[in-house]
Amino acid sequence: MVPITYVRLEEGEKKTVKLKKMGLIALAAGLLLAGCGNSDNKADAKTGDTSSKGGRVEILAVGSTALQPLVDAARESFEQDNANYQITVQGGGSGTGLSQVASGAVQIGNSDVFAEEKEGVPADELVDHKVAVVGMAPVANKEVGVKALTKQQLVDIFTGKVKNWKEVGGKDQEIAVINRASGSGTRATFEKWALDGAESVQSQEQDSSGTVKKIVAETPGAISYLALSYLDDSLQSLSVDGVEPTAEKIATNDWKIWSYEHMYTKGEPTADVKKFLDYMLEDAVQNGPVKDLGYLPITAMKVERTADGEVKDL
Repeated sequence: MVPITYVRLEEGEKKTVKLKKMGLIALAAGLLLAGCGNSDNKADAKTGDTSSKGGRVEILAVGSTALQPLVDAARESFEQDNANYQITVQGGGSGTGLSQVASGAVQIGNSDVFAEEKEGVPADELVDHKVAVVGMAPVANKEVGVKALTKQQLVDIFTGKVKNWKEVGGKDQEIAVINRASGSGTRATFEKWALDGAESVQSQEQDSSGTVKKIVAETPGAISYLALSYLDDSLQSLSVDGVEPTAEKIATNDWKIWSYEHMYTKGEPTADVKKFLDYMLEDAVQNGPVKDLGYLPITAMKVERTADGEVKDL
């Protein structure tokens, strides 16, 4: 034991020492209780994982509006089984998703295109998580009188060479091209694979797939393009060179206007984020919302396509 040394103190000094001693005891007790109280909720310093210990997990996923319906549907079912998670899904376009996740502003950046295809995006800092395939199709107002186009006619319409539907077998009606914003992954995919890289004519631009759908359905002579998940009886989808935009044709690359749906993270995801990304690939999602909303499961593809456009059989 450490020997105790007694020192004679005046009455005022005794009171001071007593108060200091009481303060130190209270501080030690507080620290002990705090350490015990936090032991169950403290996040893993390396992974940020709180899910297994009951801590609240907040994830923000931003980007592609074509992917948004799928992520939102998966979020809903995932949160039912993981009450400590709060996942917010927002649109804004693939460019926004990639730039936001690269800056660290969000945990997940949703994109219709490879990060390597977007100028200014540090693709080497991002990790790709492919969760589905999305097919895209040209769509028109139901009253234009056209259900099929050749590839060249499609290019001519979107580059402004053909301005009236009667030039392609439809009504005598001016064509109104509705485009997507320059940061849209849907637009990038459409111009690359439907227009052979040609740039669309200057026209009205919209950020949201839902808005495009509404405008085309309500505007005489309108034409645009949408993910298959947005197609319904309010629009006329257009075949190209005799090929219909179907899941079967996309799987074999006979219909070439498609892309992977990517969920990017900056570096490897934390354990919490990975739990949700892994869920996106489970059968409950791949054979549920993926198919129900018009996407293709990754496992349904019979070909694989790289960022530079090389296609090979699986």
